[in-house]
Amino acid sequence: MKKHTRIVPALLCAAVTVTALPVMSASAVTPNPVISRNVPAYSGTNPATATAGNDEHYFSFWQGAAPDDYLAYDLSGVPEAQRQVIDAVWYNTSAYDVIGMYVNRNMEPSDYTIEVNAAPGGDYPADGWEVVETVTGNTLSSRQHVVDFAGYNWIRIHVTGVDEKDSGNCMINFDIHNVSDGVSDSWLFLGDSITAGGMNNCYGTGFATYLNRLDAQYFPVQENGGIGGITSTDGVENIDRWLSTYPGKYVSVAYGTNDCWGNPNNTEKYYNNTKTMIDKILEAGKIPVLPKIPGSTNDDVAPNVPLYNAKVEQLWEEYGDKLIQGPDFQAIMEEHPEYLSNDGVHPCSEGYEEMRRIWAETMYERVYSAGESAPSELRGDTDGNGRITLNDLVMLQKYLVKAGALTAPQNADVDKNGTIDIFDLAVLKHAMLG
Repeated sequence: MKKHTRIVPALLCAAVTVTALPVMSASAVTPNPVISRNVPAYSGTNPATATAGNDEHYFSFWQGAAPDDYLAYDLSGVPEAQRQVIDAVWYNTSAYDVIGMYVNRNMEPSDYTIEVNAAPGGDYPADGWEVVETVTGNTLSSRQHVVDFAGYNWIRIHVTGVDEKDSGNCMINFDIHNVSDGVSDSWLFLGDSITAGGMNNCYGTGFATYLNRLDAQYFPVQENGGIGGITSTDGVENIDRWLSTYPGKYVSVAYGTNDCWGNPNNTEKYYNNTKTMIDKILEAGKIPVLPKIPGSTNDDVAPNVPLYNAKVEQLWEEYGDKLIQGPDFQAIMEEHPEYLSNDGVHPCSEGYEEMRRIWAETMYERVYSAGESAPSELRGDTDGNGRITLNDLVMLQKYLVKAGALTAPQNADVDKNGTIDIFDLAVLKHAMLG
């Protein structure tokens, strides 16, 4: 029997309950909050990394090893009503799939089982594990598994193969979401290298994190379906397979840069490919999301982007409320060329971060808020610019030591106790820096 070690963190701080940000009623999306954040975690060969699998930092990972390793969570401390049905999702930083010219496998599980156990919480159960799903030959860098969890207290992912090899090291983050009322808040962002670089959640400022800052009741499942170098044709050829393993609700289709690169005459093919993918998403009972192709300063791309985005606008008009209009990244990149890297096509690191923020803000307005007006205040937004940044933290700190003033003092009472004090600073600092 493999040795196991219990890892119990000293401080439990669920990202989905940060009080520094507003909570407003949004009826369009039923929250699917993370319930595994910092619960007791156990592992086999590398127990010291177990807590990295379920902490709030997506730049750290549980590190396991095939052919026989596991990451297990004790969910007995989570109220039973919040774990009747769960969505177990793991994330790795490889390209989403093994297609295209830039294939890479970066220690992702290819053979594994999802297992549950009804043993009481507290001590890791050596026996009694029940397999609820078996995966072999996986080529994706993230997967979701919806599990009927009523009557169980434990869940684990048991890895037996890595990168389609019988042995090797793996690294993942592993989140458990409450989907007892249905899988509502789950997103798959399909696209090329711009999506791959922009929608990864391992940098600490992912789509889910930004959405949570806007409204603390939400922390979406977000799979990064970006693959470098591919076109809308690749999307059409593979989307059936991708949708077959995806139980979520929203699917973004963000191809086009490679379609239009040096090719102004491919607009009809791009239109037909994108239309096919939208139809397949709708047929699968999911909701398509279609953003505009990002603007560019590259001479081989920039003149063609408006031609292809005319097709995006055509699809927006044709499908109406059957799809969600994504951000207008053409206008955004043209207005902010500083968001682009030296090649004039791919965003720089700051540009990618802005893309994630813009995705969250746009979807919050068009999906989560369901037509409701924006919140009149943003707790922690001490400079009143509509965003929470490090400047708000600095401004509040200076105010407390009487070295500065607040532009928006109504937003500085972060914990809503009627007083602006050091506790507001502590809550804001935790919300921003973890």
